[in-house]
Amino acid sequence: MELAWIALGIFILLAYTLEAVTGFGSIVIALSLGALLLPIELLLPILVPLNICMTGYLSWRYRKLIDLKLLLGMILPGMAVGTIIGYALLPVIDAQLAKRALGVLILVFAGRELLRLRTSSVSHARPLWQNRMITVAAGISHGLFASGGPLLVHALAGNTLDKSRFRATLVCVWFSLNSLLTLAFMLDGRLYPTLPQVAFYAPLLLIGVWLGERLHRHVNEQYFRIAIYSLLLVTGCLLLIPR
Repeated sequence: MELAWIALGIFILLAYTLEAVTGFGSIVIALSLGALLLPIELLLPILVPLNICMTGYLSWRYRKLIDLKLLLGMILPGMAVGTIIGYALLPVIDAQLAKRALGVLILVFAGRELLRLRTSSVSHARPLWQNRMITVAAGISHGLFASGGPLLVHALAGNTLDKSRFRATLVCVWFSLNSLLTLAFMLDGRLYPTLPQVAFYAPLLLIGVWLGERLHRHVNEQYFRIAIYSLLLVTGCLLLIPR
């Protein structure tokens, strides 16, 4: 078990560095890798509080870059409703089946977007009602696995945000929703037993943010998009791995 906790630390460092670069992916990466060694129900109350520490810092630092109209007008209302639904479904849903279905959706989306980038075709904006439905689905995924990023990126495909505004807006989403989930974990009693692990892994966030900030500044726009969709391909594959 000690080796499992050490490995989890490595996964956390990798995942939170990637989130500092792209604005999403920390929990889905750390959860998918960590679930190879530890139960998901044990991992979530560790990963979610760690995430609000990092995204809270990044949200405050880049608060002037947040697209408030997009955040408050479309993302947060749908994501908040979906997160509540997902959390309520936890006791009754087949988690393995839901996770694999999410993995398939991620693979289809990421593969399509990488093909589009390769052929230089334009991603057309969808009707607002479609984006709202996808955003609610992203919230349900977040309520179930604290991993709504891939579907939210799908909802935002075709947006005109540059990479810095894109990241700032996303980290504000995760700070808001994961604060809600952390409160839920506190109320249902799952948070308190994991506080020693949260404190133990917290210093890794400093390294992850330091590395991620430097990588973010040195990655150009096209490579940034490719990195996002490649990250989604990896996470989709990880979600399909039998546990």
